[in-house]
Amino acid sequence: MDDRIPVHLEVTGLIRAVQAEGGFATVLAKGEPDAGTLMIICCENGTKLRAYERMPQLDGTRTWSLSKEQDTDNKSDFSDFMARRQRQDSDLWILELDVANPERFIGN
Repeated sequence: MDDRIPVHLEVTGLIRAVQAEGGFATVLAKGEPDAGTLMIICCENGTKLRAYERMPQLDGTRTWSLSKEQDTDNKSDFSDFMARRQRQDSDLWILELDVANPERFIGN
């Protein structure tokens, strides 16, 4: 049995939490509302983009792991990564959190 909450509820909760802290959160891509996967893009003032995804661990848990960091010399590489992940997983949600210390919202 899957005990995960539906992704659209998690996204809504994250958006509200970030906004309550004075930050900005936006959905960059919508996936399947209930069983989709979620990628979080963390940034501060639109810079230093970092992509986090939940990855299965050996003990069966799924923890947030850093998938990609933006290279300041090649910013298009990060956009290409997001587009490639979206093509690979049509159920993928991409949520951007632009707030001070955004990783705190995903427990990192």
